[in-house]
Amino acid sequence: MPRSQRNDNFIDKTFTILADILLRVLPTTKREKEAFSYYRDGMSAQAEGEYAEALQNYYEAMRLEIDPYDRSYILYNIGLIHTSNGEHTRALEYYYQAIERNPYLPQAFNNIAVICHYRGEQAMEQGNHEASEALFEQAASYWKQALGLAPNNYMEAQNWLKVTGRN
Repeated sequence: MPRSQRNDNFIDKTFTILADILLRVLPTTKREKEAFSYYRDGMSAQAEGEYAEALQNYYEAMRLEIDPYDRSYILYNIGLIHTSNGEHTRALEYYYQAIERNPYLPQAFNNIAVICHYRGEQAMEQGNHEASEALFEQAASYWKQALGLAPNNYMEAQNWLKVTGRN
């Protein structure tokens, strides 16, 4: 049974019903509808922490989806799962792919910056100040891009940029 038919959460059920209505009403191809269905099921599984199931759905959605903008969100969500699993290198690959398809995705820029900052802190703890500084500069660059797209978001990043003199 598809995940969309077994949601127990009221909000998930409401979203599923609305999404199903939109899929029936909007003039889209069968392939586009199927891709969205897999994407929706991936989001639902991801929200429940079922990452393996979410990835299966996202990969199937990627196989079917041809629109670069829609693909960017699928790639971004795959990156989120890899980030949650501590697979930062793999997550970065997906965030970069998402940005290639949609350069107006501030959350992808933010997540890249977060990973760079985390790695910068690790390098600092290991006494590698040169590497940490380079990683912090990368983080600053990506946060500036995120803030350029969403100036009212990422307050912690804004504060960090200000405190470190990188703004």
